[in-house]
Amino acid sequence: MKEIVAETARAVAFLSRLPVPDRYFENAPEAAAQSARTYPLAAIVVALPAAVTLFLLRSIGLDAFFAAALAVAVLMLTTGALHEDGLADCADGFGGGRDRDKVLAIMKDSAVGAYGCLALVISVLLRVAGIAAIASGTHALGAALAVIAVAAISRAAMVWHWHVLPAARPDGVAATAGQPGSEAAAFALVSGAAIGCVLSLPAAGPGGAITALLLAAILCSGFTRMTSTRIVGHTGDTIGATQQICEIVSLLGLALWI
Repeated sequence: MKEIVAETARAVAFLSRLPVPDRYFENAPEAAAQSARTYPLAAIVVALPAAVTLFLLRSIGLDAFFAAALAVAVLMLTTGALHEDGLADCADGFGGGRDRDKVLAIMKDSAVGAYGCLALVISVLLRVAGIAAIASGTHALGAALAVIAVAAISRAAMVWHWHVLPAARPDGVAATAGQPGSEAAAFALVSGAAIGCVLSLPAAGPGGAITALLLAAILCSGFTRMTSTRIVGHTGDTIGATQQICEIVSLLGLALWI
């Protein structure tokens, strides 16, 4: 249990800008993949500020769309827009690159192009709309728990994408971070599914929880296959894009049952 707590703390530090005590990094492995199995657990902490924001704003009667927009803003501030950056780079690379080398070169460029801008706008709009749909159809606590649920599901999907594909660039950041093993991926998937299901129940019931998981699994699998075809491996950007895609479709799955 101490090891799980320590790995979760390191995962929180990697996935967000939340402060984590230095003691969790003493004698810790350098590779980020060593804590990947706890990403769904870390998601609870990472998404908590946004969930609390949504709960408080809805409790005082603020409009669901406005409350959802502020919750998404808090979530992006908490993560430092880490996954949004990956989504934008992937959209630019996959949209503008004709071959593997060109795709990777575009993704490595820090500039954001038209495809990236559009992907960010669409991602934010869909996540705000999804949370607003849930918040308007259920009580404040159920909506807040749903935010944490999709955070856990989408971060479990990240680990799976990271696990099944090799690093696209041997000298890239993703390669130096290592790669989650089979046991780590299995732990992340089981814990992410469990957290997602349990926390989705108050808002969307069993049907919503199952639908959210199925949609996340389908889209994660599809995007992973596309990534394998285009660049024959993963990068930090494709891992981040996986999170964004799966968060959106998980929200859709829950909203369908509200």
